[in-house]
Amino acid sequence: MSHILQKVAPIGESRDKELLKSASNYLYATRDGAQLLAHVFAPEGSFTTPRPAIIFFHGGFWDAAMVTQFVPHCHHFASRGAVSIAFETRIGSKHGTGPIEALEDARSALEWLRDNAVILGIDTSQIVFAGAAGGAWLALVLTMKQDKHATPVISPKAAILFSALVNTTPKGQLSERFPDGKMAKLLSPSSLVKRKLPPMMFIHGKADRVAPFEEVATFCRRMKWRRNNCRLLDFTGAEHSFFNFNVSHSNFEMTISGADNFLVELGILQPGQDEEPS
Repeated sequence: MSHILQKVAPIGESRDKELLKSASNYLYATRDGAQLLAHVFAPEGSFTTPRPAIIFFHGGFWDAAMVTQFVPHCHHFASRGAVSIAFETRIGSKHGTGPIEALEDARSALEWLRDNAVILGIDTSQIVFAGAAGGAWLALVLTMKQDKHATPVISPKAAILFSALVNTTPKGQLSERFPDGKMAKLLSPSSLVKRKLPPMMFIHGKADRVAPFEEVATFCRRMKWRRNNCRLLDFTGAEHSFFNFNVSHSNFEMTISGADNFLVELGILQPGQDEEPS
């Protein structure tokens, strides 16, 4: 994987195209003229039974185009037998949109995934939601907030959250990006904690000044108090972007190993060659 990534151009669209070259790219929705793509990384070889899937929503707090952020993660989990998908959503810098529009796109992504699960060879009972920062917020809201009057599009088996934004209330972060304070609170993961939520793993740096570590630590305590399976893998001295492959190879390896082990424990992934069955 490292050998592949070292071939890419240093910056810009050519770099993104090179990183996404090994993906199968699908149009999952069109919104206000914006074509939104799903970049699918499938395990090698044919399949006879449906496989688990891990879907990723990129960071950037709904402003920056960071769809290639999780390409290294997609390569890793595809090598472990899971269909891995990096979804694009509309962003402020390009489309003049914010978190509400990104959430609409993410829900459309789940509908597309449900409708195409058979073609993609995906077991819809073994889907993991993952994301970073604002993308982690998307994954959390999709996991935690269900319409009481509608059947969930897809209920995740687990969620993995990198440098997650968990408090968008007026007392938290980025509430100004929402239409009003009421909406920011309604869609804050901190307001959605309840019992019987899927297992979650948070991967967070203790020196994160963008999405404060203490917010996530408090969130996890509240989750555990309600008897949910909530893990917090923390890194002393690590800042917001510490887990990205292009920021620190060693942190990338440690964080993806932690996420992999978590999914093995849950029975979503099979143990690797160097792992003992749990």
